[in-house]
Amino acid sequence: MILPTNLKHIANAEEHAAVLKDNENVMVCCGRMGPMCIPVYGVMEELQEEYKHVEFRDMLFDNPEAAVIRNLPEASSFMGLPFVIYYKNGEVVAATSSIQSKEQITEVLDREF
Repeated sequence: MILPTNLKHIANAEEHAAVLKDNENVMVCCGRMGPMCIPVYGVMEELQEEYKHVEFRDMLFDNPEAAVIRNLPEASSFMGLPFVIYYKNGEVVAATSSIQSKEQITEVLDREF
């Protein structure tokens, strides 16, 4: 179960762990193909070229394996999709939810990575 985006996908918890282990800076957008999520995927696709030091991935929120993101303490108060988690060296350094603009996303990327 993967999302029909032009991003690299995380299909399960094992892949999630491997991506975090193999990359210093990771942004994961966990969502659906809904009106709040699609714009975030679009911004991520656009930023892949500019932020080559960041690994951009998506994960299907409804996948049982997405519990690795849904159950994060940083996501416990989130009310809207997508859940966007930023990791540095495998640790959560930022987390946002709901629709985000390019400016909001690049602010986090520039601050954390």
